[in-house]
Amino acid sequence: MQSANLSLNQRPKLALTLGDPAGIGPEIILKVLADPVISQSCELTVIGTKSILLENYQQLPIKKEKLANPERFSILDVPIDPIVQSQIIPGYGNAASGEASFKYLNTAITQTLKGNFQGIITAPISKLSWKIAGFNYPGQTEILAKRAKVDQFGMLFVAKSPYTGWIMRTLLATTHIPLNKVSQTLTPNLMSVKLNLLINYLDNNFSIKNPKIIIGGLNPHSGENGQLGTEEKDWLLPWLIKERINHPNIKLVGLVPPDTMWVKPMKAWFGSLLESEKTRNSIYTQNYDELADAYLSLYHDQGLIPVKLMAFEQAVNNTIGLPFIRTSPDHGTAFDIAGKGIARINSLREAINLAITLTK
Repeated sequence: MQSANLSLNQRPKLALTLGDPAGIGPEIILKVLADPVISQSCELTVIGTKSILLENYQQLPIKKEKLANPERFSILDVPIDPIVQSQIIPGYGNAASGEASFKYLNTAITQTLKGNFQGIITAPISKLSWKIAGFNYPGQTEILAKRAKVDQFGMLFVAKSPYTGWIMRTLLATTHIPLNKVSQTLTPNLMSVKLNLLINYLDNNFSIKNPKIIIGGLNPHSGENGQLGTEEKDWLLPWLIKERINHPNIKLVGLVPPDTMWVKPMKAWFGSLLESEKTRNSIYTQNYDELADAYLSLYHDQGLIPVKLMAFEQAVNNTIGLPFIRTSPDHGTAFDIAGKGIARINSLREAINLAITLTK
């Protein structure tokens, strides 16, 4: 999802939150902003504490030419109480870092709702640090939706294969809830909301008018006709039949057993890397007719385990249903490597580029 250079008056205005300052957020931001292509493609303002960025700039064991100097890019400085800031230590998420990251996100939302930014790119936060700090939210997505006053939203993961160019789009029907609550949370209404969000997104952002969407089953083998679970037989299949009537121009395929749902996407993603020497020059993996424009997964790990196995450094979390753009990397705070200078920026770069593309 490479972005094209734009003239100054065309460049989208985007906010980039610092995320949890004890994680890799400061490092990957300093690294990605050192890329001149990014700075030429958008007006990017970092929402965070400038002194923390300066501290990381000075202390990260990386050559300075590989980092952007915080004195030379736009920062909306969000001051943190000195006592709280003194408790923020790279690699150790706690109440202090949770409080800071929560404040950064809310500042970005406020400024975006005022019209100062077209969208937000969020660096990773720690849900545990939020909880310790007294903010009991499942994640950033839920706060974004609450502040934007929308009740129909979704987590869509978008990734472009560096091997074949194929674009994978995966929407989660349920997100950050325990596995034992998935079957209780899934309802025909929820499924319809997510499906409609996905259809509208494909139309509005990718100009795909009559998409093919593959929908996963819930149980092993999609329930095996009630032998391995009854949700498919009881209501998922009847729901799907109704949706096919409601959307006659859209190809809804399902309910595909979760264990085979990702075989063809994997081949499309890796292309010739999966072929034997004998078939390496064939067009076998370039035939996308059997693939879908998007995949609807019924719960978090059903969709994200395959997405992260294939596209951990390319996938972007895109919140759909908001009145503004929001993207984020698909990885977490990586406290174990924070401050070491070895964090990779691929997913953050893709998140910025997707936000730029969506503003068009």
